[in-house]
Order: sequence, then C-alpha cells, then structure tokens
Amino acid sequence: MPRTTDGDGTPVPQRLLAAATRLFAEQGYDRTSVQEIVEAAGVTKGALYHYFGSKDDLLHEVYARVLRVQQERLDAYANADEPIEKRLRGAAADVVVTTIENLDDAMIFFRSMHHLSPEKNKQVRAERRRYHERFRALIEEGQVAGVFSTATPADLVVDYHFGSVHHLSTWYRPEGPMSPQEVADHLADLLLRALRP
Repeated sequence: MPRTTDGDGTPVPQRLLAAATRLFAEQGYDRTSVQEIVEAAGVTKGALYHYFGSKDDLLHEVYARVLRVQQERLDAYANADEPIEKRLRGAAADVVVTTIENLDDAMIFFRSMHHLSPEKNKQVRAERRRYHERFRALIEEGQVAGVFSTATPADLVVDYHFGSVHHLSTWYRPEGPMSPQEVADHLADLLLRALRP
C-alpha cells in the first residue's frame, strides 16, 4: 500500500497532481512521461497507479478540480438572496479570478483536451455544459424579469463571456499591470453592459 503523505504531510495525490500540472504546463502533456511525473512527485509508479489509473486520469483531474470549485462557487452565487445583476456580476467575475488563479490548469486543458480518452472527453464536456447552463440560467432569469436585454440570445452572451475567459491563459501574466480582480471586474462590467436593456 503506497504512503498517503510525505514527510511534510502533503497527500500523495496532491503531490502527483502538482508535479503533473507543472510538467504538463512546461513541456506539454504528450511530451511528459509517467516516469518524469513520479520522479518529480518523489513517488513510485505504483503510487501513481494506485490513485490515478493513467496519465489520462491525471489530465482529467487537472481540469476537473478547477471546474468543481467553479461549479460550487457559481451555485453559491446563483442561490444567493441578492438581485440578479449582483449575482450575475459576482459569478462572471468569479470565473475570471478562479481561472487566473489556476492559469496552468486552464492552459493545459485547452492545449491538451484532445488527448483525453473519448469517455473522459465526453465527461468533461458534460461537466462544462452543466456549468454553462447554470450561468445561462442567470442571464435568462434577468431577461425574463426585464432587468437584462433580450436583444441577444442568452447562449451568445454566455459564449461571449467564456470566449474571454478561455483566452486568459494566452495573454494574462501575473507580473502584468492588472490584478486578477481588476481583470475580473472589467470583464464582468463588459458583460453587464452588453445586457443593459
């Protein structure tokens, strides 16, 4: 049975994910071997296969862990007892901040998603669709209430916002002039301006 933690108490699955994320971001998924991952994590191949069935499983988890956090936070915004504009703006800004906070994960995913097995690819698409549908439901709620314009279909508004989010990994730099929150505020404001009646 593999050890579950190292000397400082870091669980082996977290060490494996951290090593895989760093290597996938630096070298690319297809140019990173299982051996390099286990050496960087300081574990055996047996430990990797105990927690993750394959390199494909590691790639899936790199993205899925971020999406789980984003889904939980979106659900919290959507369910809050606040006006719809405030809930949508909070959700729109939050997905920007959480993407920037996990920029390597986002870059790896969009660069390497095609390497996922058909089953994992289908699973990820379903998870993303669930997130986008919940986000779209907020826009539709505001449109039905007359708070947001119906001139542009909600699906296009969602695509507009997430197009910006999905490109963050190509241009955002932590050492740049804007903080994650500043970028998030600008993009959320753009979204709300696009929805004004």
